[in-house]
Amino acid sequence: MRVLFIACLLACLPLAARADIGVEGARHLLSRAGFGANPAQIAVYAPLSREAAVDKLLAGVSTRPTTPPPAWVDQPFERPGQAGLSEDQKKALQQERNQHALELRCWWLAEMRATPSPLTEKMTLFWHNHFVSSLEKVRSPQMMYQQNLLLRRYALGNFGELLHAVARDPAMMRYLDTAINRKGEPNENFAREVMELFTLGEGHYSEQDIREAARAFTGWGITQDEQFTERPRLRDNDDKTIFGQRGNFNGDDVIDLLLRQPSTAGFIAAKLWKNFVSPTPDPTAIRKLADGFRRGNYELKPLLRAMLLTPQFWHSQGALVKSPVELTIGTLVTFDLMPADWRAIAGLNRQLGQDLFNPPNVKGWPGGEAWINSATLLTRKQFLDRISHDAAPARDAFALPDGGMDEMRGRQARINRLAANKQPMRLQPDEWSAIYGARSAADSARLLLALPPATPLPANLSGAQAIAPLLLDPVYQVH
Repeated sequence: MRVLFIACLLACLPLAARADIGVEGARHLLSRAGFGANPAQIAVYAPLSREAAVDKLLAGVSTRPTTPPPAWVDQPFERPGQAGLSEDQKKALQQERNQHALELRCWWLAEMRATPSPLTEKMTLFWHNHFVSSLEKVRSPQMMYQQNLLLRRYALGNFGELLHAVARDPAMMRYLDTAINRKGEPNENFAREVMELFTLGEGHYSEQDIREAARAFTGWGITQDEQFTERPRLRDNDDKTIFGQRGNFNGDDVIDLLLRQPSTAGFIAAKLWKNFVSPTPDPTAIRKLADGFRRGNYELKPLLRAMLLTPQFWHSQGALVKSPVELTIGTLVTFDLMPADWRAIAGLNRQLGQDLFNPPNVKGWPGGEAWINSATLLTRKQFLDRISHDAAPARDAFALPDGGMDEMRGRQARINRLAANKQPMRLQPDEWSAIYGARSAADSARLLLALPPATPLPANLSGAQAIAPLLLDPVYQVH
């Protein structure tokens, strides 16, 4: 009987290696720090210690996407509402904008599925829901694409540099009205949100701080070709008093003042904790993480490393509800599936409440239990039911020659060809369980669930037979 290399890694690890994070620990780390966990990826991390696994994960992060963007991303954006257009022209431009918006969502979903650095995309998504902007108001897919590149570039870099860059980002400036902020008519939107939602949190600033900061951001604008610019004639050059300090502050000065406030480090650490560990931050742990974050000049990678090495992280299995993107992309990753049309996945995520590039408001998606209601739970189950029962013949995608690593390379080459040709790969329970050594229901449960199934499985089920009930088990909805 043919035994695949990955199956050996998963089933035949020495006892000393199993004393480290093991299959369950690897699945937990990769699921939280990315989107799902392919058993082949699990096999790589299972023999490692916690520290070695986290360091390996962080060493592989990237700052650029690997998926080619849509052809229009560098083209000028033609506004449907510009003067001198006929109704037919306006309608055509609006249709083009909508098409570009959909292509942008599909591009990012494809990158999440294909990326060699899932943590980068997970952090990019985190910042997208922290520094919220929305196509609904920005109305330029090109701007939103550039913002997405910005968030990825700084995703695990320096938070201070990210904050400065976001403040000058044209999409953010349009979304929170910095672009129309001028002397004598200060707009407080960005000044308020940069304190309440981006850095300090409620209760750590005054209304006067907001008013004075709004004055400091006057004079910033966007050019016709959607680039940041400074307009000295529109800038308020009088002194402002912010956080008890007085001076002729500009926007960058305000950002620096925010970074000096002790509350900023704690606010960011707590929000990352809710995203990676549990909905309830541990006050002692957050205080320690925040102190290190601030002393380390707001470097994000050391903060995330320290967080992922806390005992609380390693004992938090099942504490977080999967977001729609985590559920859909994670399932595709876990089973090596590629959709025939990314538009279907984009539409599904929208139906489930997570429409990429269109968070519901400036506070973003609330997450957690808010992802689950009677309508979304039914749609989630329908998606998973389709996955588990859609077993049309596609065995060529998994047919492998004998020979250890050669088998894995041959299999990956077939996967890559199917992906390039936009052909779907359908879940084959027998093939999947054979390739990854999931002989029993318990093997499949270890690879797929964060906790024991809520509905116990019959003892006589094989690994392949267990896949469908495990996908439909309530525990599959959490990680």
